[in-house]
Amino acid sequence: MSTIHFVGGEKGGVGKSVLSRLLSQYFLDKSQPYIGLDADQSHPTLSRYYADYTRNINLDHFESIDQIMELALEDDCNVLIDLPAQSERFLDRWIEENGVIDMCQEMDIKLVYWYAVDSGPDSVNLLDNFLSKYSQQLSVIVAKNQGRGTDFSNIEALAPLQGFDPSVKPVAQFYIPALHTSTMQKIEKLGLSFWAAANLKDNDVPHLGLMERQRAKVWVNKVQNTLEWLINGL
Repeated sequence: MSTIHFVGGEKGGVGKSVLSRLLSQYFLDKSQPYIGLDADQSHPTLSRYYADYTRNINLDHFESIDQIMELALEDDCNVLIDLPAQSERFLDRWIEENGVIDMCQEMDIKLVYWYAVDSGPDSVNLLDNFLSKYSQQLSVIVAKNQGRGTDFSNIEALAPLQGFDPSVKPVAQFYIPALHTSTMQKIEKLGLSFWAAANLKDNDVPHLGLMERQRAKVWVNKVQNTLEWLINGL
């Protein structure tokens, strides 16, 4: 069975690309069939860090987005789409005009939306609007990025995340812990995958220092333990 993983969040700068890279690294480390699709035309970060596993798509054209379904139907795999900020209207149009949700149900394809948020009020409002539209139609997992804030009480207060109403499909949530700022900045500057950040030590190529690698390894392992629990529960 294939699973389509949308990674998004309407607000910019909340860590969507970091979440996409963490999920990509998880699938690769677990030897799970995986294909990445980078829909961010202005900042195509997934295709930068995981170039061997990623293709670019253009949300402006159905013919390009259609690859999502074609890849999911071709083989049992994880198809991950790294969405840019303010892309929901494009996704809405593709889903609605093509009956994508019904098609996935008929073809036994799982649909998951990983929604990245920071702790600001814009994220609260945008997530609330998204959940009112999609929380009953597909699996939604809210990623609270502690690299972009610490107080997520307003996010957690949203009714779909409370889990009190048994008639409402529950929405999962988890924290992305913050990685030491200078270590993350160095990973970004060197263009390292998270595997390379944690493991690469060849003197012939740029790499992190000993304790930077250790920090990266601990951080990736911590997130992957959470991702495994969430993915196994889908």
